[in-house]
Amino acid sequence: MPAISAPAKVLVSGANGFIAVWVVKDLLDQGYAVRGTVRVASKGTHLLNLFKKEEENGMFELVVVPDITASGAFDDAVKGVDAIAHTASPFHFNADEPKDLINPAVEGTVGILESAMKYAGPQLKRIAVTSSCAAMLDLAAKGAFNEHNWNENSVIEVREKGRDASQSAKYFASKVLAEKAAWNFIEINKSEISWDLTTLNPPFAFLHEVASPGALNSSVALFYETFITKRIKPAELEMIKFGWVDVRDVSRGHVLALEVPSASGERFILSGGPFILQDWYDALNKSKISGVEAPVSAPSTEKVFQRNMYFDNMKAQAVLGIVFRDNSVTARDSVQDMRKRGWLSQGQDDKVEEIGKNLTSSSVLRKA
Repeated sequence: MPAISAPAKVLVSGANGFIAVWVVKDLLDQGYAVRGTVRVASKGTHLLNLFKKEEENGMFELVVVPDITASGAFDDAVKGVDAIAHTASPFHFNADEPKDLINPAVEGTVGILESAMKYAGPQLKRIAVTSSCAAMLDLAAKGAFNEHNWNENSVIEVREKGRDASQSAKYFASKVLAEKAAWNFIEINKSEISWDLTTLNPPFAFLHEVASPGALNSSVALFYETFITKRIKPAELEMIKFGWVDVRDVSRGHVLALEVPSASGERFILSGGPFILQDWYDALNKSKISGVEAPVSAPSTEKVFQRNMYFDNMKAQAVLGIVFRDNSVTARDSVQDMRKRGWLSQGQDDKVEEIGKNLTSSSVLRKA
């Protein structure tokens, strides 16, 4: 039997977030009832419009959790749900103090687990926590990373340098410490809980649906700044190296992680593969999208553009049964969605430009 099955009710924290919106959609499409949390009511307006029919049918509801770091923040939200997808956590590369990222990531994760233990009820079966490949990456190493890896170097850098640590180290450390805190909570309280835990670890997730370019999350802003506004120039390509995944595969991974019995107690890498930006240029060329021009070959040397790291997704394929999309599909669908919204000729959004600057200056993009 699955850990849960439709029409079970699932709590999705941070429901207005990039990944979370897709998780909500996937759950509703599969017949689940969804309760989402947002920080303020206005953050949920788009969701109520997007899932209007489901809200009217009683399959979708929103609750406000103003501060995920506050004690008991999720006490009411967890009541009566059969599963939880905890996606709420900050993702950006412009933190001043490390605690600006680490505190909400760790305290929000531990807080929802504490509320679940105290108030969710005996029907709760599983909690899936959205972590990141950043929790596994060792910037000093090369080769393949899998679910046994932990990124200890970023935690050490933040501990030693504090606010002077790199932006990537601050974000990476927040993901490491939050995920470790979750597994530690399970170990300490295993005699008191009847539900289990799984964690999902995606890299950069691409494809988005928002009202304006300024609302794009950091991952998709990178795509937009490179291929649409072209503010990120070919000469900067050597700085952009990491893993990628289609957000639709991430959302599917979350649903399957709640359903598949053998996902209990496991970490899963949700990655479509490694990338350098030339890979996306090649994908766009392969898709033959009219009006979109991309360089045919890498603008620098082969040595610079070596793919020197890889997130192994075999476990997610074997246990969850995910078939990851090819990057040509993601590139085509992303550009077509942006064209539908009239963004291909826009490219003048200051917020997106600022996101692009943060991304290209981040050491993760230079070193990974």
